[in-house]
Formats: sequence, C-alpha cells, structure tokens
Amino acid sequence: MLAGKRILLIIGGGIAAFKSLDLIRRLRERGATVTPVLTRAAEEFVTPLSTSALAAEKVYRDLFDLTDEAEMGHIELSRSADFVVVAPATADLMAKMAGGLANDLASTLLMATDKRVLVAPAMNVRMWQHPANRRNIATLKGDGILFVGPNEGDMACGEYGPGRMAEPLEIVAAVEAALVSGPLKGKHIIVTSGPTHEPIDPVRYIANRSSGAQGTAIARALAALGAEVTFITGPAEVDPPVGMAVRRVNTANEMLAAVTSALPADAAVFAAAVADWRVASASDSKIKKDGSGALPVLEFAENPDILATVSKMKKDRPNLVVGFAAETDDVIAHATAKLERKGCDWIVANDVSPETGIMGGAENAVTVISADGADNWPRMTKAAVSERLAAKIAEALS
Repeated sequence: MLAGKRILLIIGGGIAAFKSLDLIRRLRERGATVTPVLTRAAEEFVTPLSTSALAAEKVYRDLFDLTDEAEMGHIELSRSADFVVVAPATADLMAKMAGGLANDLASTLLMATDKRVLVAPAMNVRMWQHPANRRNIATLKGDGILFVGPNEGDMACGEYGPGRMAEPLEIVAAVEAALVSGPLKGKHIIVTSGPTHEPIDPVRYIANRSSGAQGTAIARALAALGAEVTFITGPAEVDPPVGMAVRRVNTANEMLAAVTSALPADAAVFAAAVADWRVASASDSKIKKDGSGALPVLEFAENPDILATVSKMKKDRPNLVVGFAAETDDVIAHATAKLERKGCDWIVANDVSPETGIMGGAENAVTVISADGADNWPRMTKAAVSERLAAKIAEALS
C-alpha cells in the first residue's frame, strides 16, 4: 500500500524519538521512501547517523544550511513528499504549527508543505491536558491536521496517563489509512460499537454480551475503502482499530453526545449494542446487604434512542443511516418494524440466540433490510460481513 510513497518524517525532541527509528524501518518495509528531518532537540535523543543509516537517505537538520538549500530548498523538500509525518510531535512543535511559526527547518517545512500532515503527539500527561495544548489541538484539527494517539500508559517521567506516542505500527496504519484511495475516499462515516455500561452503583452496571468485534471489523473495512472513520466505542472486549479517530464512552448518554459532536457525516453505522434502560438514580456508594433479606429496589429510566435521534434529524442527518437489530425470535418481523419505527435507511438484523454463538463469536449471519426488501446473507466471518457491508455502503454513497 505504501510502495513508492515518499514520506517526510519530522522527528521532534522527546524521549519517544527512539520509536521513530523503528517507524522508519516499518515504513521502508512497506516500500516507502523516508526522508528524515531532525529538530535540534531531537538530536539529543537520536543521532543523525543512526537516522540516516536506517532511512538510507540524507538527514536534514538546519534551515540555513547552504549546501542543503543549494541541493534542495526547504520549499521543494516540503512539497516533494507524498505525505508528512511528525513523530514525536512535541507540545512545542504543535504550538508552532498552531501559531504559524516558522523559526527552524521543521516548522518552516510544516508551514510550506501542501501535503497532508499526520502528527503523533508525545508529551507529559500534564502537558497533554494543559488548556493551551488543548486549544492548539483544536486549532490543528480545524486546519485538517491528522492525529494518531497519544496512548495511555506509563511515562518516562514516572507519571501515568495519556501522552505516550502511538506505537510505530499504529502510525504506519494511520499513514496507510490516510493515503489509501478507494470508493469511499473523502467520505466521513461514524461507526458505533461495543456495549454500554449503565451504572447501578460505583461497582455494578447493566450491560450485555457484545464484544465489539463486528463494529470494529466494519470500521476497518470502511477505512480500507478510503473512508475517514470516527469510531465511537463502549467498553468492548475487542481493541479499537488504529488509524482513525477513536472516542471511548461508557453510557448511552455519552455515546449520543459523542455521535452528535462527530456530525456531520456522510453515513452512520450504529453497530453498538446500547442498553435500553439505565438506573434512574444510580447510587453514589456501593449498595450493601443489610442482613434483613430485603432486596434493593431499582427504578429504571429509558435510555436515549441514538439510532432514532440521528435518523429523524432535520439538520446534519447523514445521507445513509444503518442500524442493527440483534434479535432472539421473529428476527425479520422485529427488524422490519424497527426500520419503520426508527426511520433509518437499513437495518442489519441477526439472530443472537445462545445456540447461534454469534454474540461474542467470530461469525455472523445477517439479513439487510431496507425499503427494497430483505437481503439474506449466508453465515460468514464478521470480517467478511464487514467487507460486504462496506462495499454496499460505498455503492449507496457513490
């Protein structure tokens, strides 16, 4: 997928710079040419020699290097690439990008390029959460800058939280997703996945058996056809796909808020198994037995209907809204009624009775119901279902 692609890799000054050496190797394994640019701070963590040796290319470092300017000026360097990656993207580098500063080679290249830019942030958790940094992130996203990561974990400084640079293979996947061309190129699609957890008290919740496998596979299949995917997931067992915007939620209300904030979109696929009800007044403390044998009384409230809410929007309704119906009996009848009741365009229905092994399993057997009728698909892997559904979505949006 990256064969023949020219990647300009800007390496910022942070301990995560050591990962960029592996990133160079991974990109080259896939056929890409990598031209490295080191900031002065990056040279404190990786050497020009090691970077050049792994890239098999000259390393660029100085804005005012007369030899470099004579051989390839910084304007040409910024535009001869197919794609620009900043890894690690430090708080300082992102601030320069957001503010339009160009006082060194890296920031000048980023100002001068006419290519898409992907940043892989890496910084201390407090820096990541700082209001100034959050403003810079919002500005960069508004400018169309792509993000991968950061991940959550232990920091070199000894703290824990978001701020770890994405792993090299995650960055490679994000590069591939950005460069892929396909029938969904330029389309934004929202995919929801996994269960929701509705709290009863701080240690108990209402949920279901959804693993998130089908939603994750659908997101991957759509991205493989060139779509820009916003993936909104509850606390699923399956790891979310890389190379796309991932928003993690717990409750139905949080999922609805994430969906509406991700609009507008060309299509929305609601594969999440959202809990129908929540406890009206979840306890702030763990509910305990008192020895009397009396059972706690839980009062339930209906959760928001995310599928119906989006399907019936007068503004920002996606051109195609796809819902899912997990049923245990009268599958087609219930799913057809759901299609009419919710106002969506398609319903992907399946039988999740325990004997089918579908919920939480590797395979699925679905029927796609629309105004044109019911289309029965044979049982196949969830990946195959996703590829077929993605192709059907691409055809509908063409």
